[in-house]
Amino acid sequence: MRAVVQRTDHSHVTIDGTIVASAGYGLTVLLGVGSDDSEEDARYLAEKIVNLRIFPDNAGKMNLSLKESQGELLVVSQFTLYGDCRKGRRPSFDTAANPVKAKELYETFMILCREAGVAVSHGQFQSMMVVTIENNGPVTMLLDSKRLF
Repeated sequence: MRAVVQRTDHSHVTIDGTIVASAGYGLTVLLGVGSDDSEEDARYLAEKIVNLRIFPDNAGKMNLSLKESQGELLVVSQFTLYGDCRKGRRPSFDTAANPVKAKELYETFMILCREAGVAVSHGQFQSMMVVTIENNGPVTMLLDSKRLF
């Protein structure tokens, strides 16, 4: 699984002009599922993201996690994170999971984050969404459950 993790002041998802999900101060996660991913990948990323120390402490240093800062989490499915642009001009999505598997692991990821005590909202799987993000910092991290980066 791959995630683009952004520390945000506010974010929301709009579908057909209607806001369907939003989060205040916390993290916005664009989450992609690969064809060889499993529940272990979801577990790894959920644990990593809710405990990643990228929020400022009283001294202004990135020393607190999402849980410690009591931030909110907005999760948006993003299969394009598996787009391979190395050859030609059209991305290949051959390594992205099929929609059934991707939705299952996307939902597993969110359940694990909720079980960790984080307030989670989410976009609508397989929908055309407009994602509005007010990046704080800006702080943006790239995570991969296979630890490729």
